[in-house]
Amino acid sequence: MTTAGRLPEPYGPSSGANLADVLERVLDKGIVIAGDIRINLLDIELLTIKLRLIVASVDKAKEMGIDWWEDDPALSSGARRKELARENQELRQRLEELERAGIEEEAR
Repeated sequence: MTTAGRLPEPYGPSSGANLADVLERVLDKGIVIAGDIRINLLDIELLTIKLRLIVASVDKAKEMGIDWWEDDPALSSGARRKELARENQELRQRLEELERAGIEEEAR
């Protein structure tokens, strides 16, 4: 029979890597987790969900060509300003068109 004192401690000082080391390695190298979920009923595919998860540092993600957060208005203030400027320009053009149509209508 073994005693608790004789068992190795899984998270003690003798362990090879601590959580910070593991996290640093994962962020430095990156890790990809991928999976698909399919729901079929009598050989008819009802639903397919594709899951892709990438865990990496921002620098590593940019190195891999992943930078979607820079253009997402919900995540980037610069992208939000660009979207608002574009929307503002579209509204100004629409307003000018409506004013021109109103002036032409009055001229008749």
